[in-house]
Amino acid sequence: MKLWQKDSVALQEVEQFTIGNDREMDMYLAPFDVLGSMAHITMLASVGLLDNSEAQLLKKELGHIYQQIANKQFQLADGVEDIHSQIEILLTQKLGDIGKKIHSARSRNDQVLVDIKLYLRHEITHTVKAIQEFFTLLQQQSERFKNHLLPGYTHLQLAMPSSFGLWFGAYAESLVDDCITLQSAYQVVNKNPLGSAAGYGSSFPINRTLTTRLLGFDHLNYNVVYAQMGRGKAERITAQALANVADTLARLSMDMCLYLNQNFDFVAFPAELTTGSSIMPHKKNPDVFELIRSHCNRLKALPNEIMLQTTNLPSGYHRDLQLLKEHLFPAFATLRQCLQMAGLMLANIHIKEQIINDEKYRYLFSVEEVNKLVLQGIPFREAYQQIGRKIEADTFTYSTQLHHTHEGSIGNLCNRQIQEQMDAVITSFGFEKAQAAIEALLNNA
Repeated sequence: MKLWQKDSVALQEVEQFTIGNDREMDMYLAPFDVLGSMAHITMLASVGLLDNSEAQLLKKELGHIYQQIANKQFQLADGVEDIHSQIEILLTQKLGDIGKKIHSARSRNDQVLVDIKLYLRHEITHTVKAIQEFFTLLQQQSERFKNHLLPGYTHLQLAMPSSFGLWFGAYAESLVDDCITLQSAYQVVNKNPLGSAAGYGSSFPINRTLTTRLLGFDHLNYNVVYAQMGRGKAERITAQALANVADTLARLSMDMCLYLNQNFDFVAFPAELTTGSSIMPHKKNPDVFELIRSHCNRLKALPNEIMLQTTNLPSGYHRDLQLLKEHLFPAFATLRQCLQMAGLMLANIHIKEQIINDEKYRYLFSVEEVNKLVLQGIPFREAYQQIGRKIEADTFTYSTQLHHTHEGSIGNLCNRQIQEQMDAVITSFGFEKAQAAIEALLNNA
């Protein structure tokens, strides 16, 4: 028996098809469904739709369910359609008719919506913390290896001198911009849809501002129709922010695969961090970076997948939206694992010294020699031609001594300024507000 079922029974094949993998996906939402219900019944009591004594009994029992979920002692019973049904059934079994009152003034539509918003907010929070740790490592390695020069490339052709200080610092700053997009996603996610019901509000005198405060949301999704239209949009925006981080990691991983290649031979890793071959005893393969690259390239497809799944949907709720959870929810753990593994590798990297002293990198310094002539008063275009003729005549000579001082160059990495940017972005999330609200809600259970 389903909570929504009346007298007719759905064909078994229809039931199995429409439920799909939703029971498994609902386990991601379980703790957040409890939190949403805690806030909802507190609000119901404040407007007289529940007695205070009833609300206290419900909150106490919800607190027990929350602990069961936290201790991994909770599961959906056989035949129960979803997490919302399971919790309502448990409350009714424990408290009788009081448990049946919990659904007043809401629909499964806004119940799912608030669960997803709370879940996405929670996952963004933990993902940003993982990014922070990796960012810190990149900054540390940038300073540590700031004097280790390596060739810079354009079109995969030798270009100009670079350094591992620049390389590590570049990916650190990339993560700053990635976090800005995550912060934008967090702002979209951190709005309360509870009270929008099936998408057209409620005739009950509910107080949506109260549930917004109780759940630590920054704002409401005010228009109840848009609250429902926002499903799919919030997921897509979040997926795009995750894809930005994934893109940074995928490019970093590609660099590492190249740099470990014997034809580059810029870096090495301990044997236990690489893999071997079944027939070639010399092999030390960068499997970790290859898998990071592949995982992250798959994550980069996620926003497009969500976009296509929601293409041309009219306003209101549609069952298509159920499927968005199946790839988005696991994506957070995948991305955080990639960050963790990239951190493990780069924390143990060995970087070769004196790379650019090899004769094959001599033309890296052609621009340096042009600039020296310019500093002597020769017009740039003429200096360029003079050095070009020497290169063609194989009479080019050069020095490996560099003097780059401008902001963001080899000799002036600006890591402090990049750190300040990241600190400002992290502060702008305001994670503490949501955390304090949830702790208060649980403490009052």
